Amino acid sequence: MARNEHRPVIKLRSTAGTGFTYVTRKSRRNDPDRLALRKFDPVAGRHVDFREER
Repeated sequence: MARNEHRPVIKLRSTAGTGFTYVTRKSRRNDPDRLALRKFDPVAGRHVDFREER
């Protein structure tokens, strides 16, 4: 399956300031704005918001 521009790879960086990141893909058609998810940060040891980094 070919990779295309509609589902780019993005980095989600922790807002706790630990520098921990998750790497995922997203749909530009469904989510044109920056993505923000609440995920576990193992460095901080708790769930925090992760925001899309460009």
